[in-house]
Parts: sequence; structure tokens; C-alpha cells
Amino acid sequence: MIFDNLKIFFQNICKNTFIVNTILKTYSHFDIILLQESPWSIIHTIPSSTHYKEEALVGSPNYPNWLFFTRLPVNQLDCLRVMAYVNICLSSFHFTLQKDIINHKDILLILFFSNNVCLFIMNIYSDLSHSVLKYLKDTEVNINNLLIMIGDFNIRDQF
Repeated sequence: MIFDNLKIFFQNICKNTFIVNTILKTYSHFDIILLQESPWSIIHTIPSSTHYKEEALVGSPNYPNWLFFTRLPVNQLDCLRVMAYVNICLSSFHFTLQKDIINHKDILLILFFSNNVCLFIMNIYSDLSHSVLKYLKDTEVNINNLLIMIGDFNIRDQF
């Protein structure tokens, strides 16, 4: 089974595009990369189909060896704080983003199949007011086969 050797890397990258590019270029020995405080910025300018000025292409780094998962921002002020990259060699497991089970901008729930079993991976970013932790506490969701729940919970020691 794949899970005996599954390699997952996670890190808060403080919206640094350079770090994401470096990770995606050099961490190909990992199967899944889960990032918190992801960059979402102008990648390039592109010709506009509606007027003579160029438009900004906004997003996050994307590489052909990685399947990219994130929620799209609702508006320009909406900041994305979780994303995932899955090594393309695992594409036969049919990874999909599951917004219908948990619908929160700081939770990324990904489903995939192994031996006809649905499995889940959850990536979380909780801000300093712990809004995600409160959401999870107050939301009754039964997720069977949660393989891993990981992220930046922003819980500090008081010592």
C-alpha cells in the first residue's frame, strides 16, 4: 500500500513565492506538499480580451510535475492561506478538492482513492483569533478515513 512510504512535507511559507518555487523545484522526492500562508500575487501580465491595456495574471507558482490544489479567492481582499501540491506520479489516485464537506477558506480538504477506499488529507491555517479551530469545534462533520490533518494552528506556548 502507498501509505507505508508516503512522504508529506508541510510548512508555513509566509507568502514567499521564492520559497514555493524552491520547494517545488527541489522537493520532488516528496509525494504531497501542504503549504500555509500561501502567496497569491501577480505572476505575469497578459493581453486583455476586452481593452487595450494588459491585465494581471494572478495566482501561485505552478509546475508540470505537481498537481495544484487551492480554493479560489472570493474577491481581491480575500487572501488564500492553504494550498497543496501533489506529485504527478500519484495522479492515478484521483485527488479532488472537497468543498462540499467542509467549506472554509482556511481549510483544504482533499479526497483521493486507494484500493477502492476514499481517503482524506486536511491542510489548515488558523489565524491568531483561532477562527478555524472554532469553526471545527462548532461544525459537526464526520470524516471517515482522514489520513492526516496538519497545518499551522498558531497556538503559542505561554511560557
